[in-house]
Amino acid sequence: MKRNAIPAILVLTAAALAASAAGCSGARDGAESQAQAAPQRAGKPLDPGETAARLVKMRAQALGGDQQGLQQNLQALNQDFNRSIKLADPSKRVDRENARIAARSVKGVRSVVWIDNENLFAIVGHNAERSYDTVDAICRQLEPLGDTLGVVVNLQSGAARTGDELEILSRNCQLPPGERAMAQSNRQIDALPPQMRAQHRANADAARRAERPAERAESDRIIEANTPEM
Repeated sequence: MKRNAIPAILVLTAAALAASAAGCSGARDGAESQAQAAPQRAGKPLDPGETAARLVKMRAQALGGDQQGLQQNLQALNQDFNRSIKLADPSKRVDRENARIAARSVKGVRSVVWIDNENLFAIVGHNAERSYDTVDAICRQLEPLGDTLGVVVNLQSGAARTGDELEILSRNCQLPPGERAMAQSNRQIDALPPQMRAQHRANADAARRAERPAERAESDRIIEANTPEM
């Protein structure tokens, strides 16, 4: 092997290791960014293993006189329990005015108002922006301001032209559609309840189906009347 071949191999190896490290770092950064982008979620049951480990640690802290550590773990356990039962923290209520300003900064949102202490109402500029993705974006903006489990976001499209497009999309920031936090009222914001809107839609579809045979019959009659006999 030539004398300068070993340094060349070392250089290539170092470059490969650096590229690999950069790739891993990029992947970690991407995963962390994605994790940060995901809004908070409540309603997940306590993990038995994690809870047992925390209780063992708390016992050791109590025996060792670590009051500060014990208090921190006790607060964390209480917070996890409240989130598991979907109970919002009243001491961390989202500030309404700051929340309105933060929600207004989300792309596509034209105006924001509070209907009551729990329901935030926003109008978006396009029908496509009336989506759960926009709800998530608003909720992420509110997270630094308090416990978003106490907030329900209601979206309406400012570009709506039909009854279906006017429908208001509502969801608690941390729960699936239709669910509410403990002791949180499920206020009907939409002018038409979903059941009534669905019934109107079904009635309209049935009416259109009933009209089609009559329309075909009338079309056949016109064609027959205007067709000369052979």
